[in-house]
Parts: sequence; C-alpha cells; structure tokens
Amino acid sequence: MQLYYFSSAAIALLFTSLASQAQEQNGINTEVELGAVYTTGNTENENITFRGEVDWRRDEWEYGFLLDGFRASQNDMRTAQRLYYVAEADHNINELSSIGGRLAHEDDAFSGYDGQTDISINYGRNLLTDRENMSLTLDAGLGARSSRSPEGNFDEAIIRLAGDYQWAVSETATFGQLLSTVAGDRTSIFRSESSIETRILDNLSLRFSINVRHQTEVPTGRKKTDTETAITFAMNF
Repeated sequence: MQLYYFSSAAIALLFTSLASQAQEQNGINTEVELGAVYTTGNTENENITFRGEVDWRRDEWEYGFLLDGFRASQNDMRTAQRLYYVAEADHNINELSSIGGRLAHEDDAFSGYDGQTDISINYGRNLLTDRENMSLTLDAGLGARSSRSPEGNFDEAIIRLAGDYQWAVSETATFGQLLSTVAGDRTSIFRSESSIETRILDNLSLRFSINVRHQTEVPTGRKKTDTETAITFAMNF
C-alpha cells in the first residue's frame, strides 16, 4: 500500500517536472489531477485517484500521453486498483483532419484480466469549428487488442470509434463529454467520461467527473460495468 502511494507521488513529481519544462518549451500543455479521501476510527478507508496528461504540439504533429490511476482500501485490505495508460501521435493533414496512431494499456487488479493492450491507426475530424466556445472531435480507426486473463489469453482485431466534446460554459467553467467504443470479435469496451471543471485560480481548477466503463464479455464472477465518481483538484501548466 505504501509503495503504491509512493509511486503515485513519484508520478506526480514527474508530471510537475514536465510542467516546469512546458514553461520553457512552446506548445507543451500539462494537467495534473489528484484527489484523496482518508477516514479513521471504526472504519479505516483510503482512496486516491490520480490523473496526469501531457500534450505537445510541434509543427503538424501532436503528441499526447495520459496516465489515469485509482486505488481504494478498507481496513488495510485493497478493494480496488487500476492503472490506465494512453499514448498518441497525430499528424494534422489540415485544420479539420488528422491521422495518427494510438497505444493504450490497462491494468485492473479486480477486472479479472491481468492486462489489456490495444493499438490502432485512427482518422480524426474536427467539427464545430465555427463555434468559439465549443469543439467536437470524432475519431475512427482499426487495430488489434491483446487480452490476458487466468481463463486464457487471446488477440483480436478491433474497430475504434470515439468522440470528444468540449463546451466553455463560461469564462471559468467547462463541460466535457468523452465517449469511445473499442469493438472486437471476442469482447467490446465502452467508455464514457462526463466532467465539469471550474477554474479557481489561473492554473488551479476543481473538477467533478463521472466515468463509466462497460465490457461486454468478462471473466467468470466479474461485473461488466464499473462506475467511478470523483472530485479532484487539477493543475494546468
């Protein structure tokens, strides 16, 4: 348990280091989120959620890296632990279109899978470009996924569809909605992330989010749908 929190702190320091470099290198944006709840007494609970995202633009290329983690324990017994990584590289064909590659890996100790990794080539299209306070990006791609579980390992071809909608409700508040589907022959994964982010200071915001993950086929004894509601502080650089 202490190792996990130490690792989370180390990751936070890494993203903070990257953020300091962002002040010197044009085109790099960094966001770090952290939320934690600790209770003691009759019941001891520890919950920590961490999210770090780095986006880098250079000429016609855009690079992105995302790390999303969550851990929960009760009375020193681990009840949840998840790490989700995403790395992307996109080439802008023009102001509206792009093409790129995406690599994602998820480790969820309670999902029944030892790990799931997918890689895909995607085409992206920017919509709502005539709206100053809104943006919508749609992605479609093809690729492959590798799944490992005690019940057996398997590989499959996938089709990926995703949408990212952002709405600047006011000067200090932003609503976001992310939807994605990664469909395969054996199993499909659907994700939804709804969020409201309110800026408190120039680079500090309070973020409320609801994440839903649904997988059509899961190992025996596991639930298909996971829901996570979080309130976190987000620092932008």
